[in-house]
Amino acid sequence: MAMHTTVSTVGGAIVVALDGSVDLAAVATLHGDLTRVIRRHPGESVIIDLDGIDTLDDAGLGVLLGAAAAAREGGGDLEVVCNRVPLRQRLERTRFDRAVAVRATIS
Repeated sequence: MAMHTTVSTVGGAIVVALDGSVDLAAVATLHGDLTRVIRRHPGESVIIDLDGIDTLDDAGLGVLLGAAAAAREGGGDLEVVCNRVPLRQRLERTRFDRAVAVRATIS
């Protein structure tokens, strides 16, 4: 399933909801989408909602880490929302959650 991004504002926070598969085929699109959002909102926190994805490979994790670094360089931050237990466990196993805050809800 192709990956899609939707950008919205929830309670004043910029939220990028991902849907589909975040795999090697999607990383260029994901990188471009996240770069645009971070550049449009310098100094702000961006929340990435992973609850709509069915696959997140290592290349996708790398893009998320790079986006977090870019957000921080611009004075902002990046956080991830994830409720799915298998995906949260993957984020823990890879220690992604030590580099990027992972939480259960947007608010």
